[in-house]
Amino acid sequence: MPLPVLDRLRRPLRKLRLSVTDRCDLRCSYCMPEETYAWLPKRDILRYEEISRLADVFLELGVEEIRLTGGEPLLRRDLPKLVEMLAAKRGLRDLALTTNGVQLASRASELHAAGLHRLTISLDTLDPARFRALTRRDELPSVLAGIDAARAAGFRGTKLNTVVLRGRNDDELVDLLEFARQRELEVRFIEYMDVGGATRWSMEDVVSEREMLERLERHYGRIERAPARDPHAPAVRYHIPALDGIVFGIISSTTKPFCGACDRSRLTADGVWYLCLYATRGIDLRAPLRSGASTSDLVRILTEGWSARTDRGAEERLKEVARGPLEMDALRSDPHLEMHTRGG
Repeated sequence: MPLPVLDRLRRPLRKLRLSVTDRCDLRCSYCMPEETYAWLPKRDILRYEEISRLADVFLELGVEEIRLTGGEPLLRRDLPKLVEMLAAKRGLRDLALTTNGVQLASRASELHAAGLHRLTISLDTLDPARFRALTRRDELPSVLAGIDAARAAGFRGTKLNTVVLRGRNDDELVDLLEFARQRELEVRFIEYMDVGGATRWSMEDVVSEREMLERLERHYGRIERAPARDPHAPAVRYHIPALDGIVFGIISSTTKPFCGACDRSRLTADGVWYLCLYATRGIDLRAPLRSGASTSDLVRILTEGWSARTDRGAEERLKEVARGPLEMDALRSDPHLEMHTRGG
């Protein structure tokens, strides 16, 4: 296994979030709250063969884990074909996919057969009316069916991602944890982040890690820190002794950034490489790839890019006095700033 390239803060390049589309079939209020969006030109979207070649270069530089994202990745046609191409690669230790679950019931079996290792499914509420309000779509039954289909297809270690929003779903922490426990899933509660399409973000809407723990302790009693499976993982894991050590996670990027341990980068569906979720500029890999760059050329571009990295985006945002979301004019002028374009 190659040694990972290190950035200026000695952080390795180990994980790649790989977006396969910027399109989504939900319109979640914390990600896509507006009515219209600027979409990436279809001609710019990387073909599977191009994605596979770039994945080879990332693996050569020490990447061990790839997560397929979107938008909603299950909207990409023939996605199991890409999964099969990536799953066969030597040195890839973990191949996962993040989905909103709407299309999952009909796709879970073929994804598992193609070699996908793990799933993360977004679920912010168990209430149908709230789901409609949060997503502007009436798809909760489809998501729940997708969760059941994933287990039936053979997926284990599935995680549920819940973005916690004050006054909208923060009273469902126990319900969601119990839902996950009954299905042998691990829920991860996520602080509301001021990135990309969160054009209506406010710190007042953020439920912090501390507040989440206090609420859960009032219900369950003592909660303890669980051993970390991966010191670079974004979620801090906790277990509940009263529930035989049931584990859940909290991702506190907003109030307690973990930039110092960040080992992940993001590749958009049209081949722009972002070294930080908060970065406003990325590195274009599509142009050299399509102009005939050799593997050594691509290795050099990636190595130089990561070696020069000093990003601590979430920590810098935490220092801002007048902290707020991006403006719509900025997002419309550069769709790459959107969360649904660069992946979560």
